[in-house]
Amino acid sequence: MGAGIPDKLYFKIGEVAELVSLRPSVLRYWETEFELLKPSKSRAGQRLYTKKELELLLEIKKLLYTEKLTIEGARKRINGKVKRGEVAIAGSEFAPDSMRKVLAAVREELVAIRNSLQDHHIGA
Repeated sequence: MGAGIPDKLYFKIGEVAELVSLRPSVLRYWETEFELLKPSKSRAGQRLYTKKELELLLEIKKLLYTEKLTIEGARKRINGKVKRGEVAIAGSEFAPDSMRKVLAAVREELVAIRNSLQDHHIGA
């Protein structure tokens, strides 16, 4: 799906609107309807979309305009893909449960190592 997407870290809303052939107002509206769509903002308040968010927008557009789903139907389809681990959006709140468990175990181990190093440093 990322065939025509330039290799950049962030895209401004005008660039995204042009790439997905939609008006910026439609993109802003979709942000209110799809919880996965949360572009960060620059210091000047400009929306900055990631490549993953751009791919998500293309998926939403396909679901709404090609498959003729309602917004609710598109939301359910996307949420189903998230639950199955088919959509990878940055941020652990969207990670599948198995990945969350691994990350939690790694975190616990790192905290234990840090505490051990602090104890060793204090005892030295």
